[in-house]
Amino acid sequence: MTNTTKNSTAKNSTAKNDTVTAQDLPADAPLGRSAVYKVLTTGYVGSTGPGVAATVSYVSDAGRHFIFDPGMVASHADILGPLAELGLGPEDITDVVLSHHHPDNTMNVGLFGRARVHDHKVEYQGDQWTNRDAEGYELTPSLRLIRTPGHSHEDITLLAGTESGVVAFAGDLWWHEQGPADDPVAPDREVLGASRLRVLAAADLIVPGHGGPFAAGAAVPL
Repeated sequence: MTNTTKNSTAKNSTAKNDTVTAQDLPADAPLGRSAVYKVLTTGYVGSTGPGVAATVSYVSDAGRHFIFDPGMVASHADILGPLAELGLGPEDITDVVLSHHHPDNTMNVGLFGRARVHDHKVEYQGDQWTNRDAEGYELTPSLRLIRTPGHSHEDITLLAGTESGVVAFAGDLWWHEQGPADDPVAPDREVLGASRLRVLAAADLIVPGHGGPFAAGAAVPL
């Protein structure tokens, strides 16, 4: 991500109006191409004994600032430090997206108390609860939610249209680039596989729940 200040990030996000036509894209891909993103901290599973940390990402489009999966980390500084490097503080975050409700992916949502929080069926803000289905829900012209159950029943993926392609913030649909191919937590292996195929059809890059980004391709575990 090339934007390093709050003002330049917001300006860049609102100034771009790049779109592509629907016939050029998979059905799930957003038409807009103005989103920018930064992986704030790369998660892991088991690299510190029994430890686990979430991959936490920042996404911006149309003047809005999103955090995806503010989950378990060794220190709040692992999230807030990289965010500060962008010229942003917790109070600047307008939206939080939760891929699902496992604590390792939601633990630090309270850092962003002013934000709208999005899950598979509701938007939450303050004392307000607004029902809506995440399937196909457009947060901005370049950001779309889709339902991708498999790791849990409520999984969603955030698809971000960027200048370089579609980035899928997929939560624990994949823990990391290696899969796992057989998710021991998944309630339905066939549903998990179908959701993975759906994301692969729409995305160029995948940001998993507990590892670094990787290119969508035939070698990705299904």
